[in-house]
Amino acid sequence: MHIVERYSRFAVDYRAQPIDAAVLHHAKRAVVDWFAALLPGAITAPATLLERALAAEGMAGGARLALGRPASARSAALINGSAAHTAEVDDIFRDGIYHPGAPTIAAALAVAQARGSDGAALLRAVIVGYEISTRLGAAMGREHYRYFHNTGTIGCFGAAAAAAELLGLDAPRFAHALATVATFSAALQQAFRMDSLSKPLHAGRAAEAGVLAALAAAEGVTGSLDVLEGEAGYGRALRHDHGDPDWEAGLATLGRDFHITRMTFKNHACCGHSFAAIDGALALKQSMGLAARDVKHIRIGAYRATKDVAGYDDPRTPAEARFSVKYCVATALTHGNVRLAAFEAARIAHPATREVMYKTELAVDPDIDAAFPRQRAARVRIDTYDGRSEELFQPTRKGDPDAPLTDAELDDKYLELATPVLGAARAQALLATLRALEEAGEVSSLCAPRA
Repeated sequence: MHIVERYSRFAVDYRAQPIDAAVLHHAKRAVVDWFAALLPGAITAPATLLERALAAEGMAGGARLALGRPASARSAALINGSAAHTAEVDDIFRDGIYHPGAPTIAAALAVAQARGSDGAALLRAVIVGYEISTRLGAAMGREHYRYFHNTGTIGCFGAAAAAAELLGLDAPRFAHALATVATFSAALQQAFRMDSLSKPLHAGRAAEAGVLAALAAAEGVTGSLDVLEGEAGYGRALRHDHGDPDWEAGLATLGRDFHITRMTFKNHACCGHSFAAIDGALALKQSMGLAARDVKHIRIGAYRATKDVAGYDDPRTPAEARFSVKYCVATALTHGNVRLAAFEAARIAHPATREVMYKTELAVDPDIDAAFPRQRAARVRIDTYDGRSEELFQPTRKGDPDAPLTDAELDDKYLELATPVLGAARAQALLATLRALEEAGEVSSLCAPRA
């Protein structure tokens, strides 16, 4: 059997199995976190611009946008997927260098709403999408991430798998959905190496591509079943001559070790490659009793992707600031956190923050880089004007599987992000529904019209 056939067989066989309680709990955590990311992104660009861009085509359909507007399944997947990746607070699968929620849940919810599916079916589709795509992401490795943005490329598979599950595709058609979406896969890192709105679109386009591939497969459209492992296939083409991926490693644990139980849920509203440095700097701020005016110099040692992706030295826009570890560490030290407010114009221009930022040095630490992507660490050293100096090795990030957000912390994150958009009462009501999603009826009401 080809790789896509083995994954499709897992999905179809899994339908006959009850969902383990722990897996179900973590799937609901992923959906809560997705809505936390979706709602602030839904009221800003590019989601608002996409709504305008598609208005001429008509937006009627069985699916819904974040605030309740009807849309086709493809349009809802595109716009909601983009919105969920805009504020940079969506989940991460560490080993795959990949944000699975934005594309996978956007596609799953769009198809579930269009088909009148219930909460239990939605959760099962999310689990299937996560399990297949995270394994493909881990197999493609850091060699793929050198030029490609995994959330756009690998996210296609999560979206297609979730959509195929909700459509109830049999194993052959499920495999063809995965095979077809492989050739839709696209997202370049260069798209966010300068200020642009392209990065969120990667997640949205992956969600839309997954829905399209699954709908096409349902009608009999076929794909090349050897598209992943073939001589000119996905694995070789998108790894820059680093050899074939180890497809078997992920398949070996499929159905037994559920990756959805090991998600990273973000504790800061910026690029995840900055998180270990932020956490380390905040720990030193507390242990040293620092004020921003005390800082003479900061040195950050990190893995190479931190420098490559989050290396803006002098950010001037929100997008640049979110991808500047120097700015994120500086604003954490001056304001105590890196939440959405950190990327408002006044905060980006804050004189004390920029002074600390200009005193910050970023370098690649070979030992830390060697452990990437399985470990996301940083080494932070702060020197003060009064002669003190402390260095801290931050081995992980708060929110990673080995330092997870509690359910209460995740709920607080959701309420912080959802309440300004929905209001307190609606945000609380939605959270209660999501926490018991397996008992919910049709999921069309999850994106309720604005009051």
